[in-house]
Amino acid sequence: MPPTSQKRLRRRTLRQILGGVRRRTRRAAGRARSVWRRSLQLQVVTSTLVISVTVVVVLGVFLSDQINRSVIESRQQSSATEAFADRVQIADALSQKPDDQAKSTSDASGNAPADPLDEVMDTITGSGENGSKKRYEVLVLNTSNPGRSRASGNVTPEDVPLALEQALRRDERKFIFDKPYRFTAPITFTGESQPTPTLVIAGVVSLLNGENYEVYHFFPISEEERMLSNVRLAIAVVGLGLVVLLAAIAYLVARQVVSPVRLAREAAERLAAGKLDERLKVRGEDDLARLATSFNEMAVNLALKIHQLEELSQVQRQFVSDVSHELRTPLTTVRMAADLLYDAREDFDPMAARSAELMQAQLERFESMLADLLEISRYDAGAATLDLDPVDVRDVVLRAIGDSEALAERHSTRFELRLPNEPCMAEIDNRRVERILRNLLFNAIEHGEGRDVVVTVGADRDAVAVAVRDHGIGLKAGEDTMVFDRFWRADPSRARTIGGTGLGLAISREDASLHGGWLQAWGQQGEGSQFRLTLPRVAGTDLKGSPLSLVPPEIEMRRTWRGQMTPVLLPASADGAGYDED
Repeated sequence: MPPTSQKRLRRRTLRQILGGVRRRTRRAAGRARSVWRRSLQLQVVTSTLVISVTVVVVLGVFLSDQINRSVIESRQQSSATEAFADRVQIADALSQKPDDQAKSTSDASGNAPADPLDEVMDTITGSGENGSKKRYEVLVLNTSNPGRSRASGNVTPEDVPLALEQALRRDERKFIFDKPYRFTAPITFTGESQPTPTLVIAGVVSLLNGENYEVYHFFPISEEERMLSNVRLAIAVVGLGLVVLLAAIAYLVARQVVSPVRLAREAAERLAAGKLDERLKVRGEDDLARLATSFNEMAVNLALKIHQLEELSQVQRQFVSDVSHELRTPLTTVRMAADLLYDAREDFDPMAARSAELMQAQLERFESMLADLLEISRYDAGAATLDLDPVDVRDVVLRAIGDSEALAERHSTRFELRLPNEPCMAEIDNRRVERILRNLLFNAIEHGEGRDVVVTVGADRDAVAVAVRDHGIGLKAGEDTMVFDRFWRADPSRARTIGGTGLGLAISREDASLHGGWLQAWGQQGEGSQFRLTLPRVAGTDLKGSPLSLVPPEIEMRRTWRGQMTPVLLPASADGAGYDED
């Protein structure tokens, strides 16, 4: 494989890996957000934990800084006092007259006098007769005569921090009583492998003869550092324990409060699912107990109201069913008599003949109303069944249109058919689906105000759909669901032109639901309305979508076009006003 192809393959593989990592990260973040939003207990515990960590960190840093400052300042003060005393001794020893030096340093046998600087160094470091062992080292440097320099322990002039040495030599005219220079740094002394935290205090001893001695005191602060480290560790451990304790307390408190709320939610869900005997246990007399009491009272009242409504609904259904069945017998008798009068109307005088015609028309309307009432009572009783057959939906649409042509001619309405070329087979009850389409066509003709009615048939692998579109007055906001309610009318003052009981669309929706399908409505004032019937191809399967859009294509295109328009700012008018135009 060429190197270029290998590079492309590696880049593609890297992009795929990164893309997979990003997707998994987004999914994990989404699951975490979902858990966070759904768990009140987690929100309380997390908030308490964050606040506790913030408070503990702030207090820990403050306490650690105060303790560190107190220990370091105490150590620096005591070290400065000791260094000052040593510089005084060094100055006294170096300032003695030669005769005094000879008297004080010569021994009884008449040996040569000892160097006073050596004696004072022995006294300071504790190696002399009158000295006491100190835990620090001293370096005395003679800038004009390096041979007069002295050092204790493993200290060498190279151990002096360069910054401290430069700062001291910039101002060597200071007297010993002036404030000394201080410097803290890890220093690796001769013979040692690890650096030692050391406080270095420097001062200058100036003699009358013009000689200057730089005095450096090296105070190891390893013990202080260990103590401060232990203090910081103790503060961290105590802070962590405090945070865990606060989180545990928050968890217990939140659990004590959230658990009754969770039980109330679960009880409410079961109550909403129809388990009207669901109740909460009441413990104590606090707010949660009163909440449980109120919930139980609400559940009792709700169950009572639902029971009353069920009884009333049952009585109404039984009344409609009984009346509908009881009316069939007298209606049959009246129908037979009306048919005889209607057939013999030519032998009557004009007024009697017209009366026979009116009675015949109203009997037909009454029979239609009675049939609707009987059908809706079957649905209420759960006795409606399907007679399924594989049918081409296009043929059902054509038959429904044929039944509606006479009404369409009276309203000067034409049908525009949009049928696919391939068969649209589906397992349906031919009679019920044809009734649905007739109801939709009659509704479109009545409210279409004489404009064309568009009938569209679509199909995909899982479903078939029929859309009936009119260009009439349309529907107001919210009426797209109310239009399927029983006896509902958009405008009660508007007279019906084709009669009916107001149950047609309600029965159509029940027929569609019986098939496992959808009957949906869209409408907009001034733009007309569209009803869409969607049925599964195979009976018993669940619908996942519809092959036709509920919103008419021209309306959807208009919305898209308006959404893509960019406002244009026109030039300002004479009075300084501007206009935005789509």
